[in-house]
Amino acid sequence: MRTESIIRNSDFSRAYRRGKSYVSPFLVTYVVRRKSGGVRLGITTSKKIGGAVERVRARRVIREAFRAMQLPPDTPVDLVFVARSATTRVKMQKVEKAMRAHFAAAALLPR
Repeated sequence: MRTESIIRNSDFSRAYRRGKSYVSPFLVTYVVRRKSGGVRLGITTSKKIGGAVERVRARRVIREAFRAMQLPPDTPVDLVFVARSATTRVKMQKVEKAMRAHFAAAALLPR
């Protein structure tokens, strides 16, 4: 099953308002549980991060770290990742480690 993308501003706003947040130096993760459906993913990069090249790299690093996580696709959850300025300067493995810690804290990883 493919991961859906969050593209509507109202879905992002809902995640910021109602979601539980987890913070690391490279990444902020908002987790919002839903009643049904699969995993929906949204990535935010602000202009504070840098120019277009840095923002695209941050999104690419976050996307690849998420792909490596192997989250069960039938989990009904919205995930919004907010890149931080350090995201552009680290390897994908560090972002994946931070993401794994966030998912463990949110009890999303299978035991």
